[in-house]
Amino acid sequence: MELRQLRYFVRIVELGSMGRAAADLDMVQSALSQQISRLEGELCTRLLQRTSKGAVPTEAGLAFFREAQLALRHADQAARAAQQARLTGSVSVGLAPTTASVLGVPLMRAMHERYPDVRLHMVGSLSGHLSNMLNARQLDLAVLFDTQPGRRWSVLPLLEERLFLIRSACRGATHPLAAGKVALSQLGDEPLILPTGPHGLRSRLDTAFAQARVVPRLAMEIDSLALLMDAVDMGLGSTIQPWAAVGRHADAAQRFVLAEIEDEPAFRPAALCSLSDDELSPAALAARVVLGDCVRELVQSGRWVGAALVTP
Repeated sequence: MELRQLRYFVRIVELGSMGRAAADLDMVQSALSQQISRLEGELCTRLLQRTSKGAVPTEAGLAFFREAQLALRHADQAARAAQQARLTGSVSVGLAPTTASVLGVPLMRAMHERYPDVRLHMVGSLSGHLSNMLNARQLDLAVLFDTQPGRRWSVLPLLEERLFLIRSACRGATHPLAAGKVALSQLGDEPLILPTGPHGLRSRLDTAFAQARVVPRLAMEIDSLALLMDAVDMGLGSTIQPWAAVGRHADAAQRFVLAEIEDEPAFRPAALCSLSDDELSPAALAARVVLGDCVRELVQSGRWVGAALVTP
């Protein structure tokens, strides 16, 4: 027995006619009649008496009609309860500044649209700080570049970001490293503005420079992305960052010149790290899915330049 059969039967009794009920339900009358015959066959009793004036319930049909109405009301109430019981709670998400510049707003918008009753706590900080916060259970989720698999995290590889040499456009398009691609071996004399050693990106760059047998010329070390990019914008030096470092600037094409680092190790992997599943609330589990969906949409649509999805 199916709920739709109950609805069909109740509507026929209410309208007093198989034909009128079929029209109301937007069905072919023969299909409606077939459904009622199946229902009567399952119950082993006749529910409707067909007459020249329409269809009237038999004694069994009248008893069934009252109970069917009650069952349909309960089913409708259950559906409304499910629709009204929206997910609630809170979730804390950590993003590094470069990641936040691309992912932050789309994630907030998607969470607001899908789960408006979930309170979202966003934290923007360096990857190393986010890692410590995740270990201290101060975050539910974080996008990290150094996952340190020995820790008790759930780790989902997200993407790899190509790295670029980024300069201020005010240094001139005639600069020998103006555009296209550049090798780390060409950067020995380039004044660089980089984050400090403990930063995940800096560690990766140090390894890449060592493999290229180049000692980088450090002009400044700055651990604030906003200050670092301000220094680059003023022409105080170049930096090596993923495209996301300039993603928040609407006029990035006019302010900066990017050249892709062509060395193979010159990319940054990013993973979605979280507490173990049994420690995450339903809100946090939902946010993890939404974050992954946002990343895929941004990469596949081309809005996350230089990023490629990683298959887990």
